[in-house]
Amino acid sequence: MSVIHHLDETDKRILRLLQEDAKIPYSRLARMLNVSEATIHLRIKKLRQLGILRGFHADIDPGKVGKGTLAFILIKAQPKLYDNVLGKLSKLKDIYELYDVTGEFYALAKVRVGNREELAKLLDEIGRIDGVESTYTMYVLRVIKERKTINID
Repeated sequence: MSVIHHLDETDKRILRLLQEDAKIPYSRLARMLNVSEATIHLRIKKLRQLGILRGFHADIDPGKVGKGTLAFILIKAQPKLYDNVLGKLSKLKDIYELYDVTGEFYALAKVRVGNREELAKLLDEIGRIDGVESTYTMYVLRVIKERKTINID
C-alpha cells in the first residue's frame, strides 16, 4: 500500500511545472515560484527521496520510432503458476505496462509493436509461457486520450 505524503502548495506547483517541462532550469522555477534556487533544489531532492518524483523522461512519439501499433492484452493464468507468468511477462520488451487485475482475467498488459505481424508474434510468445491459459486482445484503432501527467490538486 502506498503512503500518501502531504504536499504543500509549493511542492504541488513544482510537480505541475516539471510535468509540463522536466528540463526547466531550477533558476527559472525559483523565479516562477518566488523562492530561492536552493529551496527548489532541496524540494526536488526531498520529492525524489520520498519517491514522489520518480524520474525525468523524454516524451517520445511511439509511431515515429516504429512502435505505432498499440494493443491491450488480458491474460488468464493458472493460479499456481501466476507468479511465474507475471515474471515472464514483465521481461518481454514490447510489454510496456503490466497490471495485476481483478475479474475474469488475471493480468492486463499494454503493448506497443511495429505492426499486426509483430503483435501476432508477441501473442504467440505469451501463449507459450507456462501457466498462461488464454488471452483476449484489444487492438487500438485510435487513441482518443492518453495522459502522461498526474492531476495534482
